[in-house]
Amino acid sequence: MSEWLPWIFVAAIACFGMGWMVARIDIKQLLSESRSLPQSYFKGLNFLMSEQPDKAIEAFIEVTKQQPEAVELQFALGSLFRKRGEVDRAIRIHQSLSERADLSAEQRTAALLDLALDFEKAGLLEHAERILRDLSAKSAGSKKQQSQTLKLLLEIYVKERDWQKAIDVARRMQSGDGDASEYAKEIANYYCESAVKAHQLGLHDEADEHLNAALEANKKCVRANLLKGEWLAVAGEHGQAIATWRKIEQQDPAYLGLMADQILTSFDAIGKTEQGLLELSALQQHYPALDMFNAIFHATMKSKGATAAYQLVQQDLRQNPTLVGLDRLLEAELLAAPDERKADLKVLKDLVHTHSSRLAVYLCGSCGFKAKQFYWQCPACAGWETFPPRRTAEYDTADRHLARLQAGG
Repeated sequence: MSEWLPWIFVAAIACFGMGWMVARIDIKQLLSESRSLPQSYFKGLNFLMSEQPDKAIEAFIEVTKQQPEAVELQFALGSLFRKRGEVDRAIRIHQSLSERADLSAEQRTAALLDLALDFEKAGLLEHAERILRDLSAKSAGSKKQQSQTLKLLLEIYVKERDWQKAIDVARRMQSGDGDASEYAKEIANYYCESAVKAHQLGLHDEADEHLNAALEANKKCVRANLLKGEWLAVAGEHGQAIATWRKIEQQDPAYLGLMADQILTSFDAIGKTEQGLLELSALQQHYPALDMFNAIFHATMKSKGATAAYQLVQQDLRQNPTLVGLDRLLEAELLAAPDERKADLKVLKDLVHTHSSRLAVYLCGSCGFKAKQFYWQCPACAGWETFPPRRTAEYDTADRHLARLQAGG
């Protein structure tokens, strides 16, 4: 073994020497590249680090004038312009890049994608759509770029409310990802939007076909059954409407509150108000929801009077103590109170109502947007079904109800 020691020592020195030489070559190359860069480049970086984007842009523009072959810098400059809202300048840069003959296929695709983003931000959706359609047809660029092309194209079709084209693109994305459920929720909503549009035009059979297609795309599409029931009720088919709304319990019982007022109206229309109240009260016991309770409260007030409504709220308030419940209790008490107490009760009720109404809002789970009404598509972030069907005032109540069920209470 000792006879190998000198050779091992020599090998170690040789490896060290080679590493040192490689390091010197890399350092030399780095220094050489650094010297070849204009001083404006380093000024621009310094301005960016100092959070002075205006001066950084001026410096980078100077670099691109001196070295027009600095493609990546031009990409960065175009993105900076777009983020700052200077879309015209971003368009000029990305258009110029897309027309260069010395770019690779991926670089040209990147330039065209950036150009489409510029046009979209400028509100020139037709221009953006034309570029993206062409890229999509050619399957241009890398797989990642092809996916980005379809996503941008889908965004544009949704903005243009061209639902059939949106469905076609979403199905392409669905098949490309290999997961049939990936875009099911979005596709179902596009069909629902198509149904609403057809219904407004009086094309009722076509609207029904779209709703059936929505349920085929996503069997848990509550929105489709809500719309079906609503339109059946309008047509006077209250029995069928009630049967349709009942299906929501199997799809997602959290959404039952959204149909509560309508189902009670249909029960009332066929002379079965009491049955409707009993059915909804049973659902409220299993799936407590503020919208459902409000519907039961007002229906009880109308059919049985203030005393029955007061007893209903009193019982619910013991189980689910909330500020909104207290507001309803005071509303019922105010109606049944003697005249000498009404003035004081009204002051108290108005105070509680002011605070409870701030809590009775829907909250987008994606961006936090608050709304008094329920939206299937968030007006702020454009996400589909990002609003839970419960109002913010219900969260603690629902959690307590779940805890009681788990405890067997």
